[in-house]
Amino acid sequence: MKMRANCKINLGLDILRRREDGYHDLETVMVPVHGLYDELTIERIAGDGVLFESAGLKVDCPADKNLCIKAFQLMKERYGVGGVYLRLDKRVPFGAGLGGGSSDATMTLLALNELFALHLPESELIALAAELGSDTAFFVRNTPQRCTGRGERMEPIDLNLQGLWLVLVKPDEGVSTREAYAGVVPQLPEIPLRERLQRPLSEWQACVKNDFEPHIFAAHPRLAAIKAELLQAGAVYAAMSGSGSTIFGLFDDEKKARLVDTPYIYCL
Repeated sequence: MKMRANCKINLGLDILRRREDGYHDLETVMVPVHGLYDELTIERIAGDGVLFESAGLKVDCPADKNLCIKAFQLMKERYGVGGVYLRLDKRVPFGAGLGGGSSDATMTLLALNELFALHLPESELIALAAELGSDTAFFVRNTPQRCTGRGERMEPIDLNLQGLWLVLVKPDEGVSTREAYAGVVPQLPEIPLRERLQRPLSEWQACVKNDFEPHIFAAHPRLAAIKAELLQAGAVYAAMSGSGSTIFGLFDDEKKARLVDTPYIYCL
């Protein structure tokens, strides 16, 4: 079985408050990017373990820490799934705020659910995915979702991005989740994000913010420069995705989008 583990972008990201459990409550809208994906190959094998191989971009963690392996172990503990061969062809940059690792984990859960005919309901798959990370649950639905809590609570949101061109710029430098949250200042916005996103796209730049940007841009000025360059190139809206370091731009003109020096250009 082959699975495409696509990435996502965040449209706005409000950090609302720090919780007693150490996490933060947030509000964001996640949108899938189907054109950029890792490819997973998962097959049943004899035994009860996992045979894991990785290709493509080098993953910056030991194999036993890979979220695909953690997803398999979770399914084995809960439902007794048998042995599998799992190959990850990594194409989505990591440390990028694109949720590549989270998508890999969730697609592993979905594949195992199908391979072993578990017939788990969506609610259970979402709960399982949420145990593996904060944005993993999003990829169960893989459609535009307003996400709250620490990112695991979802509700569909109606956004019409059809015909826009998405440009992703991933610099060499990365931003860790620890760094992103260490410098953030939680605050409640006057107008909820879901309401601001109902405004015309031309108004988003002034009101749809990513709360990670101020301190991350201060520490990584190249990221701020990329955002400015995308706007200068004609992006109608530009922002950092998630905790970074990818900067994306939404263009309504394909020619302008294709003038940006990046291999990551997609029609939404």
